[in-house]
Amino acid sequence: MSLTRQSSFQEQSHSGKGSLYLVGTPIGNLEDMTFRAIRTLKECDIIAAEDTRQTRKLLTHFEISPQMLFSYHEHNKAASGPELIRYIIEGKNLALVSDAGLPAISDPGADLVKLAVAEGINVIPIPGANAALSSLIASGLSTERFTFIGFLPRERKDVEAILQSFRVSQGTLLFYESPHRIIKTLNAILNVYGNRQVVLARELTKRYEEFIRGSVEECLEYLQEHPPLGEYCLVVEGTSAREEQEQLSAWWQHLSVEEHVAHYESEGVPRKEAMKKTAGDRGVSKRDIYNALI
Repeated sequence: MSLTRQSSFQEQSHSGKGSLYLVGTPIGNLEDMTFRAIRTLKECDIIAAEDTRQTRKLLTHFEISPQMLFSYHEHNKAASGPELIRYIIEGKNLALVSDAGLPAISDPGADLVKLAVAEGINVIPIPGANAALSSLIASGLSTERFTFIGFLPRERKDVEAILQSFRVSQGTLLFYESPHRIIKTLNAILNVYGNRQVVLARELTKRYEEFIRGSVEECLEYLQEHPPLGEYCLVVEGTSAREEQEQLSAWWQHLSVEEHVAHYESEGVPRKEAMKKTAGDRGVSKRDIYNALI
């Protein structure tokens, strides 16, 4: 990406273009709507929403009557995105909202931002509630360094690949997960990371807000007795500085899986045992090593 500079609103207005506003909305409690967010939604010419039915409820509550309310979501972004950008270029100010929280995080808003930046359009964030950061600051785990991962893919091998890529990261890990998949995800984390400390946060800012803090195994036991309900934010303890350094300085760090196994074979270790030792070094299952060698 070449160097770019975003001009001030005053400079932008002289160019004839409008601006793209990314407006944070409540994640459950309407009292978390900011004065600035309400004013921005009232002043913008167009509001683009992930679910117009959900957004209409919000707009009605705050007595906001937009000139135009557009549907913009994962399934129509290819067609709607360029159309919305055309309106902004023509001088319309557009506010983008998601169903809840900050737009452009785990939703197609990020694609609209890229289109806007490519056209030299001002992109203005209007801060608001965020489930991941709200979960993090109340988790009791480290907030010095953290990584937002969002929703994991559906295929087991893809889930394990992503988890492996963060296995030696010191930073706290943040995930979003549905009630139907939270137990599978916790089991995958247990398999890859071991029995780390985690926090399950659900119903944030709502009446039945809940934080479950404990080890992965303890949280799994809890969910057996209390079936999962609602969307979860999963906060996972990072590795220790010592463990991270040990992994980063490991003698096999520069080797591919195949080279790692070959190293043990060159010492006379049978292939099955070489694969087992390689798995132990890397902290993965023998099946992962077998799959990597196929």
